[in-house]
Amino acid sequence: METQVLLQDQEMERIIHRLAHEMIEKAAPVEDMALLGIRSRGVYLVQRIAKKIESATGVLPRFSQIDVTPYRDDVGSKVDPDRTHLSITVDDKTVVLVDDVINTGRTVRAALELVTRLAKPRRVLVAALVDRGSRELPIRAEIVGKNFQVGDSERINVLLKECDGVDRVIVTTRQREGS
Repeated sequence: METQVLLQDQEMERIIHRLAHEMIEKAAPVEDMALLGIRSRGVYLVQRIAKKIESATGVLPRFSQIDVTPYRDDVGSKVDPDRTHLSITVDDKTVVLVDDVINTGRTVRAALELVTRLAKPRRVLVAALVDRGSRELPIRAEIVGKNFQVGDSERINVLLKECDGVDRVIVTTRQREGS
């Protein structure tokens, strides 16, 4: 398997800073904003973004995490009400769903279903650190850190200090059998 580094520490930090400022612009006022990090790496991104928003505005937006696994249509799991709840109120708020990579659109679709079943947000925006294209569903992120076009045999992975010990975005390519 081949690996190529697309982004590293400082560039990722600049992108996260820009994402926070775009959220301030598009989801203002901050008091009416609710950030939801999609498990797993979206959780760490949303924490960083919330701190940057607080640093820029003096207001810490409400933020939490969501696990969309029970709502995935490609995993085959059933919705378990004990696993699907929102720990913050998002009714009549501008909700920003935050994920590390947007690809097929299935994770975002599941997140939208979860949020709209459990609450009545005023508006929902989608933010992603990386958009790699290749949608299966007509879903797009309104706030994107970086766009990368990669092939079907390639996978983009976001590595974060909180869980991986390093900030990096890499693309891995599967070697063809017999190569």
